[in-house]
Amino acid sequence: MQGCSKGGSDMKAHTVSAAFTTNRVGETRDFYVRYFDAKVTFDCGWYVNLEFGSESATLQFMSPQQPEHRLSSGDGLIYNFMVDDVDSEYRRLTGAGLVVVVPLEDHPWGDRGFAVQDPNGISLYLYSEREPSEEFRQYFK
Repeated sequence: MQGCSKGGSDMKAHTVSAAFTTNRVGETRDFYVRYFDAKVTFDCGWYVNLEFGSESATLQFMSPQQPEHRLSSGDGLIYNFMVDDVDSEYRRLTGAGLVVVVPLEDHPWGDRGFAVQDPNGISLYLYSEREPSEEFRQYFK
Protein backbone atom coordinates (compact mmCIF):
# COMPACT_ATOMS: atom_id res chain seq x y z
CA MET A 1 0.00 0.00 0.00
CA GLN A 2 1.31 3.39 -0.92
CA GLY A 3 1.84 5.72 2.04
CA CYS A 4 1.98 2.96 4.65
CA SER A 5 5.23 2.13 6.35
CA LYS A 6 6.17 -1.49 6.90
CA GLY A 7 6.13 -2.76 10.45
CA GLY A 8 4.73 0.33 12.13
CA SER A 9 2.87 3.55 11.91
CA ASP A 10 3.51 7.14 12.82
CA MET A 11 -0.20 7.68 13.48
CA LYS A 12 -0.98 8.82 17.01
CA ALA A 13 -4.70 9.06 17.69
CA HIS A 14 -5.69 11.61 20.32
CA THR A 15 -9.00 9.85 20.95
CA VAL A 16 -10.91 6.94 19.51
CA SER A 17 -14.68 6.83 19.67
CA ALA A 18 -17.59 5.14 17.96
CA ALA A 19 -20.99 6.64 17.21
CA PHE A 20 -23.88 4.22 17.71
CA THR A 21 -26.61 4.82 15.12
CA THR A 22 -30.14 4.71 16.52
CA ASN A 23 -33.61 6.15 16.00
CA ARG A 24 -33.76 6.60 19.80
CA VAL A 25 -31.23 9.43 20.23
CA GLY A 26 -33.34 11.46 22.68
CA GLU A 27 -34.35 8.45 24.75
CA THR A 28 -30.75 7.24 24.82
CA ARG A 29 -29.46 10.68 25.87
CA ASP A 30 -32.03 10.89 28.66
CA PHE A 31 -31.18 7.37 29.89
CA TYR A 32 -27.46 8.12 30.24
CA VAL A 33 -28.09 11.53 31.82
CA ARG A 34 -30.54 10.04 34.33
CA TYR A 35 -28.77 6.82 35.31
CA PHE A 36 -25.10 7.51 34.52
CA ASP A 37 -24.83 11.23 35.27
CA ALA A 38 -23.70 11.88 31.70
CA LYS A 39 -22.98 15.46 30.70
CA VAL A 40 -24.30 16.46 27.28
CA THR A 41 -21.46 18.26 25.51
CA PHE A 42 -23.11 18.44 22.06
CA ASP A 43 -26.73 17.90 21.01
CA CYS A 44 -28.14 18.94 17.64
CA GLY A 45 -31.15 16.63 17.87
CA TRP A 46 -29.89 13.88 15.59
CA TYR A 47 -26.37 13.62 17.11
CA VAL A 48 -25.45 13.72 20.79
CA ASN A 49 -22.08 13.52 22.54
CA LEU A 50 -22.09 12.43 26.18
CA GLU A 51 -19.25 12.80 28.67
CA PHE A 52 -18.86 10.59 31.74
CA GLY A 53 -16.75 12.46 34.26
CA SER A 54 -13.79 13.26 31.99
CA GLU A 55 -13.15 14.43 28.44
CA SER A 56 -11.70 11.04 27.55
CA ALA A 57 -14.81 9.09 28.67
CA THR A 58 -17.40 9.78 25.98
CA LEU A 59 -20.10 8.05 23.96
CA GLN A 60 -21.81 9.31 20.82
CA PHE A 61 -25.27 8.43 19.47
CA MET A 62 -26.74 9.54 16.17
CA SER A 63 -29.76 8.96 13.97
CA PRO A 64 -29.11 7.99 10.34
CA GLN A 65 -28.52 11.07 8.18
CA GLN A 66 -26.81 9.61 5.12
CA PRO A 67 -27.43 6.47 3.01
CA GLU A 68 -24.27 4.88 4.44
CA HIS A 69 -25.52 5.39 8.03
CA ARG A 70 -27.33 2.20 8.90
CA LEU A 71 -29.02 1.53 12.22
CA SER A 72 -26.67 -0.16 14.66
CA SER A 73 -27.56 -3.24 16.63
CA GLY A 74 -26.83 -3.50 20.33
CA ASP A 75 -26.40 -7.28 19.95
CA GLY A 76 -23.00 -8.25 21.26
CA LEU A 77 -21.95 -4.67 22.04
CA ILE A 78 -20.68 -3.96 25.56
CA TYR A 79 -19.66 -0.60 27.03
CA ASN A 80 -17.39 -1.00 30.07
CA PHE A 81 -17.61 1.50 32.92
CA MET A 82 -14.86 1.25 35.53
CA VAL A 83 -16.18 2.76 38.76
CA ASP A 84 -14.79 3.25 42.27
CA ASP A 85 -17.49 1.25 44.08
CA VAL A 86 -19.36 -1.27 41.94
CA ASP A 87 -21.47 -2.47 44.87
CA SER A 88 -22.77 1.06 45.42
CA GLU A 89 -23.57 1.42 41.71
CA TYR A 90 -25.35 -1.93 41.77
CA ARG A 91 -27.57 -0.81 44.66
CA ARG A 92 -28.22 2.58 43.04
CA LEU A 93 -29.14 1.26 39.59
CA THR A 94 -31.22 -1.71 40.74
CA GLY A 95 -32.93 0.60 43.25
CA ALA A 96 -33.80 2.89 40.34
CA GLY A 97 -35.46 -0.06 38.59
CA LEU A 98 -32.85 -1.10 36.02
CA VAL A 99 -32.83 -4.82 35.26
CA VAL A 100 -29.55 -6.65 35.77
CA VAL A 101 -28.63 -8.85 32.78
CA VAL A 102 -25.32 -10.13 34.22
CA PRO A 103 -25.26 -10.70 37.99
CA LEU A 104 -22.87 -8.93 40.35
CA GLU A 105 -19.90 -11.27 40.75
CA ASP A 106 -16.17 -11.40 41.43
CA HIS A 107 -14.19 -12.53 38.37
CA PRO A 108 -10.79 -14.24 38.40
CA TRP A 109 -9.40 -11.91 35.70
CA GLY A 110 -9.41 -9.07 38.23
CA ASP A 111 -12.75 -7.34 38.56
CA ARG A 112 -16.09 -7.40 40.31
CA GLY A 113 -18.94 -6.39 38.05
CA PHE A 114 -22.46 -6.61 36.70
CA ALA A 115 -24.34 -5.48 33.60
CA VAL A 116 -27.56 -3.68 32.69
CA GLN A 117 -28.79 -2.62 29.24
CA ASP A 118 -29.50 0.75 27.68
CA PRO A 119 -32.58 1.50 25.48
CA ASN A 120 -30.71 0.14 22.41
CA GLY A 121 -29.93 -3.24 23.97
CA ILE A 122 -26.28 -2.34 24.56
CA SER A 123 -24.86 -4.14 27.60
CA LEU A 124 -23.36 -1.74 30.13
CA TYR A 125 -20.79 -3.55 32.24
CA LEU A 126 -19.96 -1.73 35.47
CA TYR A 127 -16.97 -2.98 37.40
CA SER A 128 -14.33 -2.22 39.98
CA GLU A 129 -10.86 -3.67 39.74
CA ARG A 130 -9.79 -6.48 42.05
CA GLU A 131 -6.61 -8.47 42.40
CA PRO A 132 -6.61 -11.13 39.64
CA SER A 133 -6.23 -14.79 40.49
CA GLU A 134 -2.87 -16.47 40.00
CA GLU A 135 -4.20 -18.00 36.78
CA PHE A 136 -4.77 -14.57 35.21
CA ARG A 137 -1.81 -12.58 36.62
CA GLN A 138 0.46 -13.97 33.92
CA TYR A 139 -1.54 -12.16 31.21
CA PHE A 140 -1.04 -8.65 32.58
CA LYS A 141 1.84 -6.63 31.14
